[in-house]
Amino acid sequence: MRLLITVIALACLPVFYGCVAAVVGGAAAGGYLVGEDRRSANVLTDDQTIEFRVSNRVTEKYPGAHVSSTSYNRLVLLTGEAPTAEAKADIEKIAREAGNVRGTYNELTVGAPKPLSSRTNDSYLTSLVKTRFLDAQRFNPVHIKVTTEDGTVYLMGIVKRAEADSATEVARTTRGVKRVVRVFEYQD
Repeated sequence: MRLLITVIALACLPVFYGCVAAVVGGAAAGGYLVGEDRRSANVLTDDQTIEFRVSNRVTEKYPGAHVSSTSYNRLVLLTGEAPTAEAKADIEKIAREAGNVRGTYNELTVGAPKPLSSRTNDSYLTSLVKTRFLDAQRFNPVHIKVTTEDGTVYLMGIVKRAEADSATEVARTTRGVKRVVRVFEYQD
């Protein structure tokens, strides 16, 4: 029952993200993340700025496209659907030129945006994987960012190889996950 409540709460976070950030965003969350995250405070800020810039520029240029940009340690993962192959290449260029970007991973597919039901399922899968990370207690889940697109789970972070392997195994064995893609940077 506790697992179900946790999954439901995590699934609702995207809806209430702005409110949660406003309530928790000060010293409580910021101090925790900076203290636990392997990225510096400046890089955390850069990652948020990069995601914001890419999202705004892509939405402005391709209003009908469904594109998500996820930045971790100034590396940008692009997921979702681009309307054409040319748009896919252009969106990657937009991401590369967003400022402070070290590299891009373009996982966009060409086609019409997936239906809302697919995106809702992806949010649920992301929450489920994160919850399973907490339950597994094999590594600190703060070190890994989880993004899901069309049943494919993308894992980003600065991790040790054992942490990457554990996270991959947990994600891979989560019901509903079709595939796991690792976008890790490894530390000794």
